[in-house]
Amino acid sequence: MRRLLLFAALAAALLAPASAVASPYVRYGVQDDAWVLYGPGTMDDRLDQLQSLGVDVVRFTVDWNAVEPRKGVYDWTLADEVLNGLHARGIAPLVTLYGAPRWANGDRLANWAPTSGSTFAAFARTVAERYPFVHLWTIWNEPNQVRSLRPTTPKTYVQKLLNPAYAAIHAVSPSSQVAGGVTAPRGATGGVSPVAWIAGMKTWHAKLDAYAHNPYPLSPQETPTTGAPRYGDTITMASLNRLLVDVKNAFGTKTRIWLTEYGYQTNPPDRTLGVSYAKQAKYMSEAALRAYEAPRVDILIHYLVVDEPDVGRWQSGVYTVTGTPKPSLQSFRFPLAEVSRAGTRTTLWGQVRPGGAETYKLLRYADGRWNAVGGTVRTTARGYFQRTVNAGAGTRFRIWVPSQHTYSAILTVT
Repeated sequence: MRRLLLFAALAAALLAPASAVASPYVRYGVQDDAWVLYGPGTMDDRLDQLQSLGVDVVRFTVDWNAVEPRKGVYDWTLADEVLNGLHARGIAPLVTLYGAPRWANGDRLANWAPTSGSTFAAFARTVAERYPFVHLWTIWNEPNQVRSLRPTTPKTYVQKLLNPAYAAIHAVSPSSQVAGGVTAPRGATGGVSPVAWIAGMKTWHAKLDAYAHNPYPLSPQETPTTGAPRYGDTITMASLNRLLVDVKNAFGTKTRIWLTEYGYQTNPPDRTLGVSYAKQAKYMSEAALRAYEAPRVDILIHYLVVDEPDVGRWQSGVYTVTGTPKPSLQSFRFPLAEVSRAGTRTTLWGQVRPGGAETYKLLRYADGRWNAVGGTVRTTARGYFQRTVNAGAGTRFRIWVPSQHTYSAILTVT
């Protein structure tokens, strides 16, 4: 019900109902560079774990500053291990190029842009040539914030980073998709709002196949569909329609949308910014549905597999720092969300990952036990399903996946 009310309020100013032009081929993935590179066990163990999650794509940063600390001198050790390992497992890498070495940016910190776009173009070309199986690229990360890019201007970003890399990558791999923007949901102190950043990129004639954005919630009270900040220049998942409209107006209807970092921190351990484990699981499924329903959205990346050890940093993993699974682990593998409810007529949506036609059972909790709603049902070829059932507020559902001998997280109808 809340989803229908939200779309009704926004439709006149923004978009037609999303279901008519949804993105049924959206790919879901994760990013956790530190854990992939340095987590417990071997690299193969961690990549196998990612494969078991059913990810379609893994976002990974190739740090120019680390790979080419001296001009023409490269160290591909870590990048080779990760990217070749993902490719061997049939997982699509989404490579982010980030960080300038001192020799290229006037002996400054890595968040400073290179003095010449040609040096970044040369690096982008070299990376594309080394990994011909990579076809998804993002250029920099959150350049609209001072901590990530200096000077923090769309002109700098487009002329020194995005356009040079776009041309270089496409020269090597014409079929690649290169995403620009990769914006934070707000500009923060000294930064530029994503709304102004999109407009600025248009002014400076940005070249891109997709616009990437990190639509993090700005408070624990915000859900994937409600509670968007009142500030008109921020863009979160709850105000996703603003992103769709602004990108369409700036770059046209053919430009795709990638949501390249998203997640909710949990309490415990973060007692200030975290939500409960149950809410994190619920919001993860709702975000998956939101991306599925939204036109032109092709990718949704969950940020962090494992919580970071420092509680002052990010605690949005599907595992705790000690490796204990949170309920959100099952929400990532088998998202189950409420599309709408009118009285007792409730429509549910979900997916069984990894993609592929799978059988499942929808279970309802009643009279102290879980009961099957109908028999065993098969998903679509992409693992999706949608069911309309007789269920009022407070009814609990989950799915059983026979092939994986496990259940999804529990959904409570609102």
